Amino acid sequence: MKKKKEFKRPDGRKPDELRPMQAKVGIVPNADGSAIFSFGDTIAIAAVYGPKKMHPQHQQDPEKGTLRCNYSMLSFSVDDRIRPGPNRRSREISKITEWALEPSLLIKRYPNMVIDVHINIIQANASTRCAGINAAAMALAQAGIPMKNIVSSVSIGKLDKNLVVDLNKDEEDWEEGEGSTDIPITMTPNGEITHIQLDGRITKEQLKEVIELAGKSAKKVYEVQKKALKESVKM
Repeated sequence: MKKKKEFKRPDGRKPDELRPMQAKVGIVPNADGSAIFSFGDTIAIAAVYGPKKMHPQHQQDPEKGTLRCNYSMLSFSVDDRIRPGPNRRSREISKITEWALEPSLLIKRYPNMVIDVHINIIQANASTRCAGINAAAMALAQAGIPMKNIVSSVSIGKLDKNLVVDLNKDEEDWEEGEGSTDIPITMTPNGEITHIQLDGRITKEQLKEVIELAGKSAKKVYEVQKKALKESVKM
């Protein structure tokens, strides 16, 4: 009987192993809240400004505040320099970040106001939107924006038929078998999903496994975020 070939990730990690994570808050002095979060070589910095009066006035919402996110990959964040400035991808991820964060914020306390969140990816090796959401959540917490819960984001991937946690660039570009499927998910510590995307193909049964794997991984991210926030209070 032919022995089944053992699946190995390109960087040698176990299927459920995240890259080393680092997090710190209060890194931008003139922001109301700021944070840095990294998955291995992917590094995101988030800065929060507000709440402040929304201008122009016609964009004000008398019933609740507005969360306005701006995601950007800096031109030197990847080996092949990218064109600076907004593009279709950055606008899409900016909007997705708003959707991922807003359910956890008590935004109704700020009618006619806006909270601006600027996210810059200074180094990229996949999972940039997840790193950005994690940094933004910490920055919002440090800024004192009231929350039901902090959110934590992680990417779950399917390489051919194998589920893995926290995709890197080599895994995003996986071409063997069924290729690569990327599923970024954002969750609260109690398992509420605030954001999920699917780029690729997956069965209904595997999607259940993905949610379970994401829940366990998001808790690990949450512990890193919580530790960084606690350390900032001691300083």
